[in-house]
Amino acid sequence: MGQLFSWQQLLFLLLLIMTVCVSAMYPGTMSLGMVSKSMKSALNAELSSDFATYYYNQTLDHFNYRPESYTTFQQRYLINSAYWGGANSSSPIFVYTGDEASIVGVASSAGFMVDLASQFKGLLLYIEHRYYGESVPFGSKDIAFNNTNTLGYFSSTQALADYAELITNLKKNLSAENCPVIAIGGSYGGMLASWFRLKYPHIAIGALASSAPILYFDDITPENGYDSIVTKDFRETSETCYSTIKQSWSEIDKVAAQPNGLANLSQIFRTCEPLNSSQQLKLYLEFSYEVSAQYDNPPAHYVSDICNAIDGAAEGTSILGRVAEGLNASSGPPCHSIYVFKPSRLDEWFWQTCTEIVMPFGRGDNDTMFEAAPFDLNNYTKNCQDVFGVSVTPRPHWITTEFGGHDIKSVLGNFASNIIFSNGLRDPYSSGGVLQDISDSVVAVYTQQGAHCLDLLTPMPSDPDWLVAQRDKETRIVALWLAEYYARRQLDIEKLELGTWINDQ
Repeated sequence: MGQLFSWQQLLFLLLLIMTVCVSAMYPGTMSLGMVSKSMKSALNAELSSDFATYYYNQTLDHFNYRPESYTTFQQRYLINSAYWGGANSSSPIFVYTGDEASIVGVASSAGFMVDLASQFKGLLLYIEHRYYGESVPFGSKDIAFNNTNTLGYFSSTQALADYAELITNLKKNLSAENCPVIAIGGSYGGMLASWFRLKYPHIAIGALASSAPILYFDDITPENGYDSIVTKDFRETSETCYSTIKQSWSEIDKVAAQPNGLANLSQIFRTCEPLNSSQQLKLYLEFSYEVSAQYDNPPAHYVSDICNAIDGAAEGTSILGRVAEGLNASSGPPCHSIYVFKPSRLDEWFWQTCTEIVMPFGRGDNDTMFEAAPFDLNNYTKNCQDVFGVSVTPRPHWITTEFGGHDIKSVLGNFASNIIFSNGLRDPYSSGGVLQDISDSVVAVYTQQGAHCLDLLTPMPSDPDWLVAQRDKETRIVALWLAEYYARRQLDIEKLELGTWINDQ
């Protein structure tokens, strides 16, 4: 596909856009208009004076013993100790498992973690994911992303091992070996938090995984799961809005096929630059709808804004005229910059989706409000190899091999404990989330109204009751984990004291 990459790969860039769930959306990728305001404020956020920045000499390769494996790089992490009760009281440590973003944006927005710290006298630790932000191996991004030899250390398993090593080292330095750790993350970070609990249960006693689509791999979740929920969000908001959007795709093609058709489309949709193809416009519209649904969290009402504009257009307005009004409501005037997505070897998230994070997004005929776009692994692979070379072949089954996913209720029910999978059912990624309790301690906490990562964001006085109730439930579960940990620890101390007394007799 030369200039335009596949719809499935572009959709990966929507994983995390708001601060706590920041997308892999970089200069040169398709602009998403209304999202840019939230994203700019996130990336430019300043931390309060309660946060201190540190760097850890992190091991490059945790799983091999070649000479280069022992190379180290500077991994950035942030600490907020304003609420910590200290090591002597075994107060907890809440760890954000860094995702595909600068850790500063996460720390400035994930205010629910601060609430937990204040309630439980916790230490806050935010660890930046390797190859993101300032945590780049080999001294510079140009060198780290130069070829597959240097990129080969960029994986989720290496990142989880980073967290394990850093947490262990930090606890030792703080004499906090007896302080319980709870991992927290949103979207990809939520996936990492849940996987960290599964892989390193001796380090983290529990995990809160918000909006974590750990089941969007292989054939576990239907390919159209994501866009089925986008469609549901729009259709529940307005049947006529949904119908107008569904009809618009053929109308775009009809106009494009006419003389000066692309120029007319550019005029209708007020594009800043002339359109190169009708597909370019369609992709832009698709992503506008998808992002609007994914982040349709209060106090914003992105889906309603679009539908109100579509339905509220003057009587006699054409289908495309109505859709253009909806786009203006989401992106705003004066014009729309509709870029062609051209990923490069410097795109961090694109590397991850071209190696192990292969989510088979697709859709058939008439099963969503969008046109058919079935998942095509061959085309997907070609797009990756065009950027990273023929040696890079996506591994669509690796995540389920490494972390599981199939028959999850039975598998996790046999050995896992202390994981909260939280979701808002208006979030398209909830289609790949855990929505049923696995056991008494691996639980699903969800709301009908919420969307992506909402529970992790900073609590506000205006939060609706259902959101307050969701966070309260999560807090009670965390309190139970900590109570159980302290009870077991006290029992161990008493047993040790009893053994010492018997030996002294």
